[in-house]
Amino acid sequence: MRADRHQYKKKRRWPSILLVILLLFGGGIGYAYFQYKQGVNQSLKNLNIDNKEEKVVYTFEGQKDQYGDTNILLLGSDARGEEKSSRSDTIMLVHFNEDKGTFKITSIMRDSYVNIPGHGKHKINSAFALGGPELMRKTIKQNFDLDLQYFAIADFQGFVQLIDEAFPKGVEMDVEKKMSEYVDVPLEPGLQRLDGEHLLSYVRFRHDAVGDFGRVERQQKTVQAIKDQLTGFTIAKLPKLMGVVSPYVNTNIDTSDTLFMAKDFLAKDRGSIETLRIPIENSFTEPRISGEGQVLDIDVKKNKEALHQFITK
Repeated sequence: MRADRHQYKKKRRWPSILLVILLLFGGGIGYAYFQYKQGVNQSLKNLNIDNKEEKVVYTFEGQKDQYGDTNILLLGSDARGEEKSSRSDTIMLVHFNEDKGTFKITSIMRDSYVNIPGHGKHKINSAFALGGPELMRKTIKQNFDLDLQYFAIADFQGFVQLIDEAFPKGVEMDVEKKMSEYVDVPLEPGLQRLDGEHLLSYVRFRHDAVGDFGRVERQQKTVQAIKDQLTGFTIAKLPKLMGVVSPYVNTNIDTSDTLFMAKDFLAKDRGSIETLRIPIENSFTEPRISGEGQVLDIDVKKNKEALHQFITK
């Protein structure tokens, strides 16, 4: 009898435990959604718009690459509301290896002179203006034989909001020179903490002797600095950060996939982010082309081989 009574109590206890688990799970989801909406409303208030503004809907026939990895096409643009007519100022490929939980980044210089399907040879950044992220995806596939699963078009003001939310004290950067031409916020040289607007000036500056080459180097340096300085930023803070950035980003990445990849990006034991620049050294010339200006006429075969070696090593 005593054993039967014990079994009965155990049976009654399980529904209570399950109910507590469900309540905690539901509460966690509710809190995350609240934080996400709080972030969205914060950005909408800064933008002085309502949440009814519709983003451009793009077709994107992406898939995982031949190695089973996930590649994200990241495009930076100033034209949040007029994406279809703008050229992409920044072109990055984020490579995510799910098994290892690692990230690599390839920056493609916007003046790379390549074949754009159906349009002949042009600077690669014009692919976005001619056919949105899908044509950019086809262009990268045709020239570099790499499939892209996702895209994300980020307005630069979204970058500012992201930095200010994630780094209230700024991101520590060693600014190598004075930067004042064609930037919204001038920079003085030296080690300093940069808020969103100052960091945007840093990653966009290109009016010196090295031009876009220096800018790409600074962009990659900044991504590594952001990862290195994310101490104390946890998964719990992600919903609000995603909400803050959401009004500035047009993407086909599901929220669940974003959280899954962000978990690995935030992991402390993942080490440095490896980076590559296309074109690689000694693989291009810089002729002037009528109607295009100065371009980077790249050795496509050499750069394709370098890209595949980079993401598989």
